[in-house]
Amino acid sequence: MDIKRVKDYIYWLYYQYLLITCSYVLEPWEQSMFHTITVTVFAMVVYTAYVFVPIHIRLAFEFFSQIFGGQPESTV
Repeated sequence: MDIKRVKDYIYWLYYQYLLITCSYVLEPWEQSMFHTITVTVFAMVVYTAYVFVPIHIRLAFEFFSQIFGGQPESTV
């Protein structure tokens, strides 16, 4: 892909974001506040998923391995 197509695609994604969130009708200072809050919430969701999802997957794996007859960790 050439640079122009990538640039156009990014502009298209941003335009879709503006349409979906209806933030194109906001004033510039309102858009700034809206984008700041949106990015902050998205960053918090990504961080929370990064920190807590692996722990829950490990606990679920241990739970199901005990149910289906896996060896307990103390005997390994």
